[in-house]
Amino acid sequence: MSRENWEKIVEILPEEVTLVAVSKTKPVAAIQDLYDAGQRVFGENKVQELCEKEEVLPKDIQWHMIGHLQRNKVKYMASFVTLIHGVDSLRLLEQINKEAARNNRVIDCLLQFHIAEEESKFGLNFEEASDLLESDEFIQMENVRIVGIMGMASNTSDEEQVRDEFRTLRNYFEILKSHYFRFNEDFKEVSMGMSGDYLLAVEEGSTMVRIGSALFGQRN
Repeated sequence: MSRENWEKIVEILPEEVTLVAVSKTKPVAAIQDLYDAGQRVFGENKVQELCEKEEVLPKDIQWHMIGHLQRNKVKYMASFVTLIHGVDSLRLLEQINKEAARNNRVIDCLLQFHIAEEESKFGLNFEEASDLLESDEFIQMENVRIVGIMGMASNTSDEEQVRDEFRTLRNYFEILKSHYFRFNEDFKEVSMGMSGDYLLAVEEGSTMVRIGSALFGQRN
């Protein structure tokens, strides 16, 4: 079933939009099935589960950490993670930089913005992001690369509200690009849109969608 869903979604998505298959709670066999179909980018939200799956699945999978990340967990995945979506503090970024240096790597990261109404969602506001990017600590980091931004819209059936939140995130991206990353071609990702709203997100300029239930069915 997930392979059929995958084919439909891949057909709909513009070529320049990356599909992150959100495989959290899904068995290795389901991931392998999508891998065999051609999917290479998978997203997990728990470090332990991510590490267990990385160990047994093909080594050319690009693993994205999409959940809220605790600093003390970074070390477990620093040797292989492709992209960390949820960087919401300077302290977390410092920890990622430290563990990346230990592994002789540069780890790509997205700054997470809080664009939703729900207080429970994590993320920076625009001022906090600017302070982070202008800080001496960030400027001295050599083992992280900020390649874009990420955000989650409110969990609501109000399409206009969701669009508005996505537009806010896209605007943040444009401002950061012109202020801090004008000559940096790596800064290009806007990760927004999930199973329920990814088509809206793509219309509003998403470059990366995180899709779980629309691919694999409801969570186990």
